[in-house]
Amino acid sequence: MTLTLNNRSQNKESSLTQALRQIQQLNSKIQELEQQHQDYVQKQQNLIAAIAEICISPIQEVQALRILIYRGEAACRQYLRSVLVKQSQASK
Repeated sequence: MTLTLNNRSQNKESSLTQALRQIQQLNSKIQELEQQHQDYVQKQQNLIAAIAEICISPIQEVQALRILIYRGEAACRQYLRSVLVKQSQASK
């Protein structure tokens, strides 16, 4: 009887230890995802500031934002580079 109670107690402790380890792993993953999200938000804010600085007309700004939303950061950066090239060619 005592052996059975000790086994049950050890099993409960083992289950609690496993649950605690899983909780710690989940907390680590949550922290990692939060950091990735903060990095993403910072990049987006920087890109939006670049859009406002580079685009001359509201139409260009809207186009850049649409590209950012629908096609992503890389496509938006490519569009902004093309806008800069066109501006430099027009100023020559």
